Amino acid sequence: MTTAANIAIGFVALLHAYFLVLEMLLWDKPFGRRVFRTTPEFAAASKTLAANQGLYNGFLAAGLVWGLALGAAGLEVKIFFLACVIVAGVFGAVTVNRYILFVQALPAIVALALLLP
Repeated sequence: MTTAANIAIGFVALLHAYFLVLEMLLWDKPFGRRVFRTTPEFAAASKTLAANQGLYNGFLAAGLVWGLALGAAGLEVKIFFLACVIVAGVFGAVTVNRYILFVQALPAIVALALLLP
């Protein structure tokens, strides 16, 4: 199960690195606007907020990579950052769009389930 858990955690980390790129670099570009279904005006007005959100996603990715780099000694780090991802995903699903539950929280829930004995 450790290998499967680490693969799932790596996937969650990659997702959050992708979210960082989308929110920090592509938010107001055509691709970013299509992904988030925003208008050019809204994207321009909210660009700074999106970049801030992207930075937080980057920290989540970094924490998960840190946990993976620690190997077996990183169990608590992995649990903490997966829990943070789950909380962020549930909050986003409740406050922004239910789809966030499936894109963000569900992969982290699966990874956490694989990680825990």
